[in-house]
Amino acid sequence: MQLRIVAMEEGKAPTINSIRVTNQSRCFPMRLLGFMLLFIGICIGFSIINMFKIRYLGTQNIISGAQTLIQSCFQESNSLQNWIEPPSTYMHTLDDSELFWRASFVPQIKDYPFKRSPKIAFMFLTRGPLPLAPLWERFFKGNEEFYTIYVHTMPSYRANFSTSSVFYQKQVPSQVVEWGMMSMCDAERRLLANALLDISNEWFVLLSEACIPLQKFSIIYHYISRSRFSFMGAFDEPGPYGRGRYDDKMLPEVNIDQWRKGSQWFEANRKLAVDIIKDLKYYPKFEQFCTPDCYVDEHYFPTMLTIESPYLLANRTLTYVDWSRGGAHPATFGKNDVTLEFFRKIQQHHTCVYNNQPTSVCFLFARKFAPNALDILLQNSAQFFGY
Repeated sequence: MQLRIVAMEEGKAPTINSIRVTNQSRCFPMRLLGFMLLFIGICIGFSIINMFKIRYLGTQNIISGAQTLIQSCFQESNSLQNWIEPPSTYMHTLDDSELFWRASFVPQIKDYPFKRSPKIAFMFLTRGPLPLAPLWERFFKGNEEFYTIYVHTMPSYRANFSTSSVFYQKQVPSQVVEWGMMSMCDAERRLLANALLDISNEWFVLLSEACIPLQKFSIIYHYISRSRFSFMGAFDEPGPYGRGRYDDKMLPEVNIDQWRKGSQWFEANRKLAVDIIKDLKYYPKFEQFCTPDCYVDEHYFPTMLTIESPYLLANRTLTYVDWSRGGAHPATFGKNDVTLEFFRKIQQHHTCVYNNQPTSVCFLFARKFAPNALDILLQNSAQFFGY
């Protein structure tokens, strides 16, 4: 501060000390400026070198490739293919509420603006293994364009099908299922929802690991695809195993006159499949008041669909089951039961209605078949079933 004052005082010349300090203060900014100019020069040099690399060493191709990728991604997200392609894998992290919401999307225009082969979704509800899989493999062979497969097992089960099997990687995310409980219907809805994610699936058949097909694929496909109705049993049974299971706490959503019973094993078209997975009105009532002795899987879907869409139901099942032996479970057929006469009785000795016309072809599937019946089924499948 003294030096500044001395230099500014009138009539006095600056002292030597003041001149030396001033010169040092001027030299320092000049040196800093030099460093800055050198740094800028180096940066400019690197920039020029990079420009030559881009021009002569092919880096432009990378930029061009990136632009193409961006353009491709943009087009992909807006293409029709992005909407109609089925999921690349069945495994996902959606919970049931998310899955049902996503699966409930329904196109409002019924004419599809693309080529579409309507398919049957074969949905297997099983504890684990599929012991009759070799018979199903033979049934499906050569018809890949017209079917899809979905398998719901216990969560801990891991299938070991070969990569050439039609069942390879066909498991959907699953949860524990208890017999007679609402978790059984949850599993069936889960299968339907996963199958609905594929826009090509038009019909949905519920099967168990003990089911077999009674006809060759072409007959089953034409029978189902040409039907004006879906095949779900829904009948009014006045006894203790029908109306006797009704609880009046289900009012007002369900009254006893609307209460229906039917087989668990059904075939539904896409409209009914969506109705089943989007239901929020009847589900809480059945979950709360159709207790284990009620066997909710025999009543929930038949009752709900009879109320909502009775005109779409054939009121019968396509799956043959023998209850003649009594008990809580149907008869199981082993190798000694499997004969040509046995299947003729199932396939020809019944009458029913198909598209409002009488027919003797009433069952396309049958259960329950024991694993030890597989060998004889395979040996005689051409004679028994035509495949």
